[in-house]
Amino acid sequence: MSIYKIIEVVGSSPNHWAEAAKIAVEEASKRIRDLRVAEITKLDMKIKDGQVVAYRARLKLSFKLEGKDEDDDQDD
Repeated sequence: MSIYKIIEVVGSSPNHWAEAAKIAVEEASKRIRDLRVAEITKLDMKIKDGQVVAYRARLKLSFKLEGKDEDDDQDD
């Protein structure tokens, strides 16, 4: 049996939402091991002087909690 934790992160890009989401996953993966699923929950934009200056993507990320049964991947 496996247990997963879900957290929220926000990525930002001056170019587009897909890049913002990718940045969020890549940065989170530097700090969290065994990321499994990323779900985009919200997209928005930062605006300055009437111009879009950043695209932001909010994601829910899930990762497997380590523990006694960490080698049991039957539920993946």
